[in-house]
Amino acid sequence: MLILFNKPCAVLCQFTDRAGRRTLAGHVPVPGVYPAGRLDYDSEGLLLLTDDGALQARIADPRHGLEKTYWAQVEGVPGSESLERLRRGVALKDGRTRPARVRLIAEPRDLWPRDPPVRRRAAIPTTWIELRLREGRNRQVRRMTAAVGHPTLRLIRAGIGPYRLGSLRPGEWVEIDAPAGRTGDRRRPGLCRRAPRSGTTRG
Repeated sequence: MLILFNKPCAVLCQFTDRAGRRTLAGHVPVPGVYPAGRLDYDSEGLLLLTDDGALQARIADPRHGLEKTYWAQVEGVPGSESLERLRRGVALKDGRTRPARVRLIAEPRDLWPRDPPVRRRAAIPTTWIELRLREGRNRQVRRMTAAVGHPTLRLIRAGIGPYRLGSLRPGEWVEIDAPAGRTGDRRRPGLCRRAPRSGTTRG
C-alpha cells in the first residue's frame, strides 16, 4: 500500500504527540502505515506513507537519490548569482549541499491559502522558486535560501520521484497500488480512494 497525502502546515509527520500538536492521526485513518521520509512541521505538501518497510526505506534513504521537488516562496527577488549558488551547492554548517536544479516560477496555480497565513511585509516583494534536490537534510531548503539572502516564507513539497501532489488539497490523501520492490505509480481506478479533509473515506 502506498498513500499520497497533502500534509497541511502545522501537522507533525507522526501519529502521536504528547504535546497535543496535530498529527497524521487526524488526517489519515489507515492502520499500519508509516511516513516514508519526513516533512517539517511548518512545511506543506506531498508526504508518502506505506505499510511496506522495504518500500519505505527505498523512498526515504537519500542514498537512493530519489529527486524531491519543492516550491518555495522567498523574501526578495533572487538574482542570477543567488540562483547559481543554489544550483552549485551551498555551504551549510553540516557541509556543502549537492548541486540542485533551481528556477524561478510563477505562483503555483490554484494554490490554497496557508493556515496560519504567511507573514507579509509591504515593502519587501516575494518570489516563488522551484528546487529539485536529491538529498534530505534537516530543513535543507530553508537553510539554503537563507544562506543566499532570501529566507523562505512558505515551503511546499510538490513531488517525490515519480509521485506528484497533483490536485490533492490540504488534508486529502489518495491510496495507490505500489507492489513491494517497485516505486512506480500503478494507480488502478478500483484501488484508488480519496479522503476529504474531514477524514471520512469516500470512493
